[in-house]
Amino acid sequence: MHKPLRIAAIAAACALAGGALYGAGAATAGQSTANSTHEPYNIGLLVKDIDTYYGTTADADGVYQASPTSPYAKDLARIDSAARHYIDKAAHKARHHGEKPAVVFDIDDTLLLSLDYEKRYNYTYNSATWAAYVNRADRPEVFGSPELVRYAEKKGVEVFYNSGLNEAQRSAAVENLKKVGADVNLDADHMFLKDAANPPAYLSACATPGTWTCTTVQYKAGTRKHIEKDLGYDIIANFGDQYSDLDGGYADQKYKLPNPTYFVS
Repeated sequence: MHKPLRIAAIAAACALAGGALYGAGAATAGQSTANSTHEPYNIGLLVKDIDTYYGTTADADGVYQASPTSPYAKDLARIDSAARHYIDKAAHKARHHGEKPAVVFDIDDTLLLSLDYEKRYNYTYNSATWAAYVNRADRPEVFGSPELVRYAEKKGVEVFYNSGLNEAQRSAAVENLKKVGADVNLDADHMFLKDAANPPAYLSACATPGTWTCTTVQYKAGTRKHIEKDLGYDIIANFGDQYSDLDGGYADQKYKLPNPTYFVS
């Protein structure tokens, strides 16, 4: 997962807006960069605001955790409730029209929370420390998201994953998702990861063997297009913590989960 803009102060307004429902009538903080000529929000105060939003505490092992009673958890619960209601209706409608309904989930900070990494490395990104962190396969769940995965499956909706993790991290991702209870369709036909060495043909416009120039939107939208056009599914809902997880089409509804700790263009 490449985080080119992993910085704490990426729009204070966005930090506490809670990542509300995206594209369904709720207000969201859509700006991706600061646009004011005034002095920016103090980064030390912003970190405190982020901790308050997550209810961040270190457990007995020194691992930073979010609180299940935090504003973050409450925002997630609202999104989860709306998504369940929508899935019920959209899945029924899709089947009524002879379509195969599907949902797509990002993984990092959509299903697996990386708050401990962000705190431990002061909201900076390093490929080596990130790879080691992912390979530990012990991230906690994003509250409610594994349950939403299972709920979609229960409703007869096909579950896919569309992640910025790379192919070398597949086994760790699968292990971690199993640990948090998102043990649904974790095979290679349903979990799409970045494979720069052998990119799929449907990304040929921006990726050839050994050369990867796809932006996040090109990669993720291209994968959703493949799920719809080549595999024959109707993606009724797409879930992600970044706008780049959601932009580019090929989904009937988009759900933006809150993440005030980094930005991926």
